[in-house]
Amino acid sequence: MKPVKVGLLGLGTVGTGVVRIVEGHQHDLMSQSGSPIEIAKILVQDKNKARSINVSPDMLTENPWDVIENPEIDVIVEVMGGIELTKQLMLGALERGKHIVTANKDLMALHGPEILAKAAEKGCDVFYEASVAGGIPIIRTLIEGFSSDRITKIMGIVNGTTNYILTKMSKEGAAYADVLKEAQELGYAEADPTSDVEGFDAARKMTILGTLGFHANVALADVEVKGISGVTKEDITYGKRLGYEVKLLGIAERQDEHISISVQPTMVKTSHPLASVNGVFNAVYVYGEAVGETMFYGPGAGEMPTATSVVADLVAVVRNLNLGVNGRRGFIPYKEKKLKTDEQIASKNFILLHVADKAGVLSQITQVFAEHGVSLESVLQHPNATNPLAEIIIITHDANKAAMNKVLKQFEAMDVVHAIKSVYRVEG
Repeated sequence: MKPVKVGLLGLGTVGTGVVRIVEGHQHDLMSQSGSPIEIAKILVQDKNKARSINVSPDMLTENPWDVIENPEIDVIVEVMGGIELTKQLMLGALERGKHIVTANKDLMALHGPEILAKAAEKGCDVFYEASVAGGIPIIRTLIEGFSSDRITKIMGIVNGTTNYILTKMSKEGAAYADVLKEAQELGYAEADPTSDVEGFDAARKMTILGTLGFHANVALADVEVKGISGVTKEDITYGKRLGYEVKLLGIAERQDEHISISVQPTMVKTSHPLASVNGVFNAVYVYGEAVGETMFYGPGAGEMPTATSVVADLVAVVRNLNLGVNGRRGFIPYKEKKLKTDEQIASKNFILLHVADKAGVLSQITQVFAEHGVSLESVLQHPNATNPLAEIIIITHDANKAAMNKVLKQFEAMDVVHAIKSVYRVEG
């Protein structure tokens, strides 16, 4: 039986995992796809670099076009990362009728519509399961598993680095800077952790999930982003006292065909399943009109979990080749994108204020909420021997974002309010 030949762009952590699975599971892959799968050419930065797997030197190249222009290669597997050059390579591969499997969230978040349109034009497959949540098959689930349902909300922990940091801060009472340093030493965080800790990595993933869940072309610029660098151990302590865990959540919501997407630190009720997702694990919680609530949990990164998703996509491409149906499962958004206004975005809120410790202040604070139509679920004052100011914690009922912005702006102008220490969305 003629093998399907694959060009592999990248032989780092994930690329190595792909080679291990393709070579080690050949019988299983052939029974699943209908053909042998052979990695014919691999793009690397340095052909002479020592590697953890044995690869024939003849398979290696430092020129990406050796792979893209090779007429024998049927499928390109892209796990090298990058955006602009990678985009040109992917478009070049599609022009030549080659199918694509990629793990590149940055590429798909920024240029997914263009790449998918070219794939549809050329009758090619482009699959990208590994671009979100590593080993969790969430993309295939949204496209196929929810094809008969209407998704109203997607809420997830989609960045393992930030989840590890927040878990350590919660379990050990450690400060953010100390845990970040430890995460870098363990290899969970990059030397420059900005993409992770400021929420940009999660935002790119939520762009992809929002597009798939709501069938509209969501752009990265549509995602409101706030990272975890401002989260303090005091915030986490107060949250725990009130029955909440702080998690960096990606939240995509649809109501009356209007959508909103954000990434932000969120107080999650301890009874909610996402509150117990710890360490580097990811989880995605999906609300459907018919099915109700479902959660998908697993490793969000790593050599073998991510490579498993990549090879699963590769098997799907090869199966389509044998059936002659490539390019027919491509996801093309068909709905007009309608973004919610601040008046339409509503949630509960956690607010920690430092105020003057004197009579009448609390009534002034509650009056501001009343003026803007924000009702309160609870108001608590916790003594703090190290702080001469009063610390007031307020949890609101559902309030729209526009009203909350007016409340916070008024607090900033009040002499009795010394600091708005923390503001978090509340879920669960």
